[in-house]
Amino acid sequence: MRDPHPPASRRRRRRGTTGLVVVVAGFAAALVATAPPALAAPRPPADDTAATSPWMRPAGAPVTVIAHRGASSAAPENTLIAGEVARRGGAVWIENDVQPSRDDVPYVLHDTTVDRTTDGTGPIRSLTSSELDALDAGSWFAPAFAGTHVPTLEAQLADLRTRGGKLLLEVKGRHTYAQVRRIVELVREQGMTERVFVQSFEVPHLRYVHELAPELPLGLLRDTLDTDPLAVAEDLRLASYNPSDRALSTRPELVRDLHAAGVAVNVWTVDSPARWKALDALGVDGIITNRPTELGGWSSGQRS
Repeated sequence: MRDPHPPASRRRRRRGTTGLVVVVAGFAAALVATAPPALAAPRPPADDTAATSPWMRPAGAPVTVIAHRGASSAAPENTLIAGEVARRGGAVWIENDVQPSRDDVPYVLHDTTVDRTTDGTGPIRSLTSSELDALDAGSWFAPAFAGTHVPTLEAQLADLRTRGGKLLLEVKGRHTYAQVRRIVELVREQGMTERVFVQSFEVPHLRYVHELAPELPLGLLRDTLDTDPLAVAEDLRLASYNPSDRALSTRPELVRDLHAAGVAVNVWTVDSPARWKALDALGVDGIITNRPTELGGWSSGQRS
C-alpha cells in the first residue's frame, strides 16, 4: 500500500532552511521541562442534535492541533526532539507511529525501513533493539540534530508523561496479537491510559486493542471512505473516524453525520491555511499537520 502519510522531509539538503533548523535545534535543546497550556478559542456552535462525546470539540473550543510525527517540518520526525518542539509551539497532541523491532520491542518509526530517516539500512522488523538504538535519526534532517535516537515507545510515553502532552498513536503495519498486547502493556505501565488515543488503518489491530484495553479510545484511519462509515464506527466502537483530507472532501457532510452519532472526526495530513479554514468551518474536531505551531497560531488569529 502506498504511504498514506507523506513524509514531511526527504533525505536531501533543504534549500534555505539550514539556519532556521539550527536555531530551532538550539532552542529546543535549552528548553525547561514544563508542559504547555491547551489552546482556547471559539468554534462555530455544535449541532444541538449531536450526541455528546469527550472527543468532539464543544462550542467555543478551537480545532485540536495534532502534530504529525511531532513538529516534523522543524525537527526530525518521530523523535523526542520533534515532540518537544511541537509542545513548545503549543501542540498538546503528538501523532506518532509504532512498529516492532526484530526482538519485538515497540519503536516509534513511520517507514517500513530505517533508510530514509536514519544512517542505517534495512526493514525495522529485521533489526534488533540494540541495532536500532545505535542509529542516528537526526543527521539526515540537519547536522544540528546529529546523535538523535529512534525512540522506543516506552521512551516516548515516559517523555510525554514527564514533560507534558498526549499521544495519538498509530499501530503501523502488521502486528500480532502479542505485539499489540505489548503496546497496551507499555501504555498501562507508564500510567498513560488517559493520555493515549490509538488509531490504525488495520481493523484487527483496533479489535485487539479494544479487547485488551476497552478504556483506550480508538480511531480508524482511512484514505478512502467506507461505504457506511457510521456502521463501521458502531461496529468497531470508534471514538473517532480519521479520514484523509482528500477523502473527506468527497463527502463533507459526513462530519455532520458522524457527529450526530457521537463520533469525532480528525483529518490528516493538512498543511495549507486554505484547507485549515475549510475544515474548521466544516466543524472537524482535529487536524493532523506537519506545521502544528502555524496551525495553532492561525486558529488563534481567526478568533482574536
